[in-house]
Amino acid sequence: MNADVHSSPAKAGGPRFARVLTTVTNFLGVIILTYLGLLAVTFFIGRVMPIDPVLAIVGDRAPEHVIARVREEMGLNKPLYTQFGIYLRKIMTGDFGTSVLTSNPVMTDIKRTFPATIELATLGIIIGAGFGIPLGVWAAVRRGGMVDQIVRVMGLIGYSVPIFWLGLMGLVLFYAKLGWIAGPGRLDVSYEYSVTLDSGFLLLDTARQGQWDAFRNVLAHLILPASLLGYFSLAYISRMTRAFMLNELAQEYVIAARAKGLSETRIIWRHALRNAMVPLVTVVALSYAGLLEGSVLTETVFAWPGLGLYITNSLQNADMNAVLGGTIVVGSIFIGLNLLTDLLYKVLDPRTRTR
Repeated sequence: MNADVHSSPAKAGGPRFARVLTTVTNFLGVIILTYLGLLAVTFFIGRVMPIDPVLAIVGDRAPEHVIARVREEMGLNKPLYTQFGIYLRKIMTGDFGTSVLTSNPVMTDIKRTFPATIELATLGIIIGAGFGIPLGVWAAVRRGGMVDQIVRVMGLIGYSVPIFWLGLMGLVLFYAKLGWIAGPGRLDVSYEYSVTLDSGFLLLDTARQGQWDAFRNVLAHLILPASLLGYFSLAYISRMTRAFMLNELAQEYVIAARAKGLSETRIIWRHALRNAMVPLVTVVALSYAGLLEGSVLTETVFAWPGLGLYITNSLQNADMNAVLGGTIVVGSIFIGLNLLTDLLYKVLDPRTRTR
């Protein structure tokens, strides 16, 4: 009798461990397959584009023997499957090659430019989610009212007006006419040699060093492009929040909560929004990823020295190592944020947890 009692936990633990192991294995398998797919796509895109990386290095007037030698050194004379294997080995060690445009390792350039993009996109998503979610909730609660109409019009404008046009108009109005903000760039020249770039995040570095004049100058450069990105993410987040909240407010548990006499504020913010946050996590995460990779036009208009501007300049100069390296980084961000939303799903919604 005692033997049966003591053996039952072990028997129960066996299937539970197997389920956990299967979940982890599947999770890692999805990551590996997705990343291999990303690397395969970037590799073959680089090979089918009508840009010869050898000519980008040696020039189109180089002798044939020089072109042949460089092609051999780069392994471009080998079969595609061999080239892909070499490409995988280099990528796994963090070697994205050397940039033709800057003559630096691509990874070094990405480490230099990416913090500027993260700083811009992070402030943008804070503005977008910080205003978009409450506006979406308000529009759903006041469905058909003035607030709902204003939020829907704001979303329509955000989807319709090109961001580069808004950026140019913003510079003309707030910089050239009113002088409320600083101009293009990330920092005035007068501060460039007084600020030490420890982390690459200028707001953090200037605050840590106690250089508050430089901090205010960085913020003056940052506020307009971040607000534009925030507005475009706000348009999407508010619309999706409104849709999720309308669905939740029509559920039976809301009717039951009202019948019990719970306040409308508690029903909306404690119950309906909590359930709406489960799919909304994906919306915010993908919006953030979109800002990290889709701020190319914003960075171009504002001469913002981030990853988007780096990829654009590299593409214009046929610097394929830099283009593919930046593309892999952006793709890795999408993969990472998708995995993060999956984990947050399990935290926010117990029904998705493995039983």
